[in-house]
Amino acid sequence: MSILALTYIVFSALMHALWNMQVKQSHDKTIFIWWMFIASSLLLNVVLLFMPQSFPPPDLHTLLLALAGAICFVFYHLFNGVAYRQGDLSLTYPLAQTSMIYVPLWGMLFLHEQLTAYGGIGILCVVAGAYCVQLPSFSARMLLRPLRNLRHGSVRAALAAGFIYSIGSIVDKTGVTGYSPFYFTYLLVMMMVVVMTLNLCRQRYRGRILQEWQNNRRLILYSGPVMLGSFISFRYGLSLAPVSYAVPVRQVNVLFGVLIGILFLGEPCGRVRIVAALMILIGVLFIRVGG
Repeated sequence: MSILALTYIVFSALMHALWNMQVKQSHDKTIFIWWMFIASSLLLNVVLLFMPQSFPPPDLHTLLLALAGAICFVFYHLFNGVAYRQGDLSLTYPLAQTSMIYVPLWGMLFLHEQLTAYGGIGILCVVAGAYCVQLPSFSARMLLRPLRNLRHGSVRAALAAGFIYSIGSIVDKTGVTGYSPFYFTYLLVMMMVVVMTLNLCRQRYRGRILQEWQNNRRLILYSGPVMLGSFISFRYGLSLAPVSYAVPVRQVNVLFGVLIGILFLGEPCGRVRIVAALMILIGVLFIRVGG
């Protein structure tokens, strides 16, 4: 993996950790995420006005890829929301990261990507770190706890989130390979806004949208450029690196998340979280050497 691709993806991971911190500080998280996309889409349209080239007309294939990616990522957020509402974070978070198991397989099967030995070791380190980061301890009982609760709705939702994200990543990679990463991000974000807005038209969300704006308008406005930075930089990195490596490398956001939680949110500095974050960092270094 080139230094430029790694820089894009690590920057995206930092932005991803920051907007997740903002989501944690919000009240109605589903509505807040929608507002973040609204803020990002408005900023994206402003940036579009200053682009040196005109908008390249997308063909039907590109439009379908953007729509498929939008649907995948919206469902990823919905499944994650169900998982986190119904189950303990230590139970659901590790299983939501299982996308990293599927992505290298899809990359080899559908995109004909190849893994080096160092790259494979790096991916395994990242997977292990992402799985362990929210566990209470490294005991055998805690390590197997998420897998012993497959009948629980939150566990199934977390597994579904990981699976759907892996499909969205392959769609993403295909999209930015044949089309400008910036303009593909534009199409993807706009379509995600449409899909999320249709979801919020249901009766259960009536009255909640304006309330969340009133409670967190400053946080929403801050989140726009942060989320946009995460989206665009990741897709530029994805256009320069195999998706089999890009998705695991982005899990360095866990390391940023741990640091942000400790420094700004007053979260405890647990041994498990530190070790898991270091495992991810070591995995990223292996991927850099072998990718």
